[in-house]
Formats: sequence, structure tokens, C-alpha cells
Amino acid sequence: MSDLDAHTLGARVREARMRAGLRQDELASRVGFSGHSVIAKIETGARKVSALELSDIAAAIGVQMIDFFEEPTPAIVSHRTSRTPDATDSTIDARLALLAQDVEFVDSLADGALGFDRAPEEQTPPTTVKEAEDLAAHARELLGLTPNDPIPHLVKTVGLVGLLAFSADVGKDLADAGTVLLRRGGVAFVNSHADVGRRRLALAHEFGHYLCADDYTVDWRVDAYEPKTAPVEALLDRFARTLLLPAEALTNAWAQRFEEHGPRRAAAWFAHHYRIDMATLARRLRELGLADHETAGIVRSHRTTRADILELDLYVPAEEMAGTTVPRTYEKAVLRLVGNELISRERALDLLLGTLNDDDLPVPRTRREDEIWKFVS
Repeated sequence: MSDLDAHTLGARVREARMRAGLRQDELASRVGFSGHSVIAKIETGARKVSALELSDIAAAIGVQMIDFFEEPTPAIVSHRTSRTPDATDSTIDARLALLAQDVEFVDSLADGALGFDRAPEEQTPPTTVKEAEDLAAHARELLGLTPNDPIPHLVKTVGLVGLLAFSADVGKDLADAGTVLLRRGGVAFVNSHADVGRRRLALAHEFGHYLCADDYTVDWRVDAYEPKTAPVEALLDRFARTLLLPAEALTNAWAQRFEEHGPRRAAAWFAHHYRIDMATLARRLRELGLADHETAGIVRSHRTTRADILELDLYVPAEEMAGTTVPRTYEKAVLRLVGNELISRERALDLLLGTLNDDDLPVPRTRREDEIWKFVS
């Protein structure tokens, strides 16, 4: 290994250690080195590292050894170089970095199965409310939706145009979501700690970033951005609300359902039909001039009851992005790779983030006796 290679490898070890929130002495202890100075020398390139040591370091950090040798996606490189030298990645940053590596690895073997060839043309970020609403209308056309259609499976729908959405519960005090553009397509990560309506709103917001080709974003409180301090983010919040709850659908049906059922039952119907949270519905009613302050307050505070479900004959679907999830197209691609013996079963389980176990993987193919000759020179 040349000095340059040693420096590059050391820098990647340092980045991975910091993303894992480990000090040099903590990593040294996990690996079995006598002191932190060994790690310090490896990270600066002053000491060469054996393959066995590097494997132990990767296991201690919680990454694949191959990650040290793969070039990060351009968006991640740009994001890291824009930060101060002492800054450490947030949990969402670390998740996005690992997901980007995994997805690009699968894409390199999956022969177009992830749908990245359907990625849309870059859109201009909105600068006005009208532009945000127009962007949502354009997004609906891209997704093959009518102005009134609900989006019952948002993860699947945005996947049709190359945005793969993953989720996991990383706690209430962390970011709502983040997105990174890949060399082809993009990856979104959603914090599943929030309720399903908030998770879907967060993904819709990230879809806006994806359409506008924002290289790397982490959003800490979706739907709470102030126009004066974060105008683009506030407008992407408007885009997200419009995408999930289009003005035409709400305008055409709200008055009728309000008259028939009152504000609470009307809110329950819209929340279930369009799979949004009550706060989003209340805000959308206000911005469209369909509810006064008092009515919006009633909607915002209402929680759908069993009586609502029975009275309105509502179907309650499985919650989207609950816990740890991977998009279906990605799952199918990984299963196909392990079935074709292009990756190991252990690697497949790692790529699927523990959402499946070994019994769920394809049954190993039985080899014919004469196949051994393919491997003998």
C-alpha cells in the first residue's frame, strides 16, 4: 500500500469512527490494541494496517470492510467537505452515508432493477407559494396521479421515479428525515419515531428536495420551517402538503362532508383517505381558506376514534414506514442477487437491515455434480 493509499484509508477509518461516535481509545479497546496511539497512526497513514486488523476495525465500528475501499457518492463527499473539520455527522447523516453505499452497491449488480433510469429531470426550487403548488401538480403528473388521487403507498410511489425511501426509529429528538442524491437516483431516510402522518409528510418534503436535485439535505422539523428564516424549506413544506392533499380534492369535498358529519368526522374521513395527520389537514384547510381558526383548532386536536371508523366505514391500512423498513424494489433486488449467488446470504441480511432473517432468503440452489469442473482450471 502506498503512502497516499495509507492516508486515504486512514481518513476513511477516521470518518467511520467519528460517525459511529467513538473516540480513538474506545475503538482501540474494542479492537484489542494496547492504546489509542495505534488508531491515531492508522488514521494519519503513519502506520500500515493489515487486512485482519482492518476487518476487526470495521466490525468494531459496525461497517463492512469494503466500505473503506469504495468511493463515497459525490453528494456525500461534497457534504463532508463543507463541514468544519471538527464536526461529527448526525445519526441521520450516518444512516444516509451507509444507505448510499449499500444502494449503489446493489445498483451496480442489479441491472437496472432499482428503477433509477426513471429519475426525473431537475426542477427549479420554488420561490413562491404558487410555484410550490405548481411543483406539486407537476410531481403528481410524473407519478401518474390525477388531481384528486390519494397516495396510499407513498414509498412505492416515489420509488417509481427513482427515490428509494428507508426508515428506522432513531428517537424523537433527532431529525425527521434526510435525502442524498446518488450517481443515479436518490435515497431518503425517514425517522419512524413520529406517527404515520408525520412520516409521510417528511417523505413528501424529501421528495421535493429530490425533484429539485438538492445534493444532500437533513431536515430537522418538517412543517415547522418559518418562511422568513428558511424560505425554500417552508415552500417545500407547502409542496408536501399539496402533494398529499391537493387543493381540488379538499375544496370539492370538505364542505359537503363538514355539513353531513361535522368537523371531527369530516377530518377523520380526510385523514384516513389521504393518510395525513390532523395538524397537516388543519393547516391545509386554513391556507385554502376552507376553515376558520376555531374549526382548524377542532380538526387539529381531534384523534380518530373507533366510532369514527365504524360510522364512516373506514379501512385502516398497515402503517407506512413503521419501524425499520426498506423499499420493496430494493428488497426484491437484494433477494434476486442472493438467489443468483452474486452476494452471500450474510451480506443480503446486512443490506436488508434486519428486516428479514435467513429463513426468508431464497433456498440455495442444488448444484449438479458436473458443475465442479467450471471451477477447475
